[in-house]
Amino acid sequence: MSIRKRTWSGSDGIERAGWQADYLDGQGVRRRKMFARKKEAEAFLLTARGEVRDGIHVPDSETITVAEAGRLWLQSGEAAGLERTTMDQRRQHLELHIKPFLGESRLNRIAVPSVRAFQDQLREAGRSTAMVKRATVSLGSILADAQARGLTVRNPVHKRSRARSSSKAPEKRAKARLVVGKDIPSRDEVKALLSSLPARWRPLLLTAIFTGMRASELRGLAWSAVDLDGKSIRVDQRADAYGEMGRPKSEAGDRTIPIPPMVANALREWKLACPRRKTGENGANGEPLFVLDLVFPNGAGRVESHANIINRGLIPAMLAAGVTIDGGKRDDAAQPIPAAKYTGLHALRHFYASWCINPVAQGGQGLPPKVVQERMGHASIVMTMDTYGHLFPRDDDGKALELAA
Repeated sequence: MSIRKRTWSGSDGIERAGWQADYLDGQGVRRRKMFARKKEAEAFLLTARGEVRDGIHVPDSETITVAEAGRLWLQSGEAAGLERTTMDQRRQHLELHIKPFLGESRLNRIAVPSVRAFQDQLREAGRSTAMVKRATVSLGSILADAQARGLTVRNPVHKRSRARSSSKAPEKRAKARLVVGKDIPSRDEVKALLSSLPARWRPLLLTAIFTGMRASELRGLAWSAVDLDGKSIRVDQRADAYGEMGRPKSEAGDRTIPIPPMVANALREWKLACPRRKTGENGANGEPLFVLDLVFPNGAGRVESHANIINRGLIPAMLAAGVTIDGGKRDDAAQPIPAAKYTGLHALRHFYASWCINPVAQGGQGLPPKVVQERMGHASIVMTMDTYGHLFPRDDDGKALELAA
């Protein structure tokens, strides 16, 4: 490895000078790289020497930019058959949050300080904390895909994540717990909601309240998965934002949930009025054929949109039930205009979890943590306890100490 000064004349006839770093890569191939200053060349050779020794050096001529690696990352996702919504999210992260800041950077120049600088740039550009985290995860996924292709040997995103693992505990302690009446509808609020459900949306919202199913699972639920006599629902598929069917969110998402008689009766009545889907074929008399397929379809028997469920079903029901907050707006008489207190189906999922956990004496089911995990379709008991562990009843500490003594 050596450094020497070189001078040359450009196409414009002007003489220029620079410092050439000369070295052998891990395969014994001679490499050269020019720098404007000698200190830069020395620093590069120092780094390259260590990388060659450790077998992790990738010459600039054999690496690609982050933008090019991102394109390959998208191709990998398409080849793996990822859902359209997942691919849309990947494209958005790449085009809107990664390429504008790191797109022209070569993979072998991305290091832990580069990742930190990238996150700082995102924040300065107005990205939310959640978006900074998601964009960083996507960058790490791009680098991991490039590693698998032999285009880079380092993934500083994953390296930084491991370095920060010791700080996870304080972060968890700082995370606010779910609170009944704030994040989780209370029993009284749910009672008021049940008395105000509109006929069109009553079966769906009842099912959401007493099964804890995710919105995508409700939208993809088929009648073949509903056992009205056995009073249970089998979750084995979900509908994405485009109405396309796929497997549940995780392996644990494939589950069977018992339903109370009130839900079974509501579904039995709804089945008679549920919209049918046109098959595209005609019967013997030439009239179009319709089939009963989805449990909660739109008027044409197709997958219902998530926005319709929220804006036409949940929010009007909340307003009618008086489960509201001050929306921050005023009417012509300067009176506050109420807004729905809970604006997402996940609040009903939280209620179901609390209902499963609460003791029977308090109107709940008093289920153990492992059963709650199975009902919720969580991938691990850790997820269940991290989210709802504080809701489980505890033995009186004083009595426990007395027994221990």
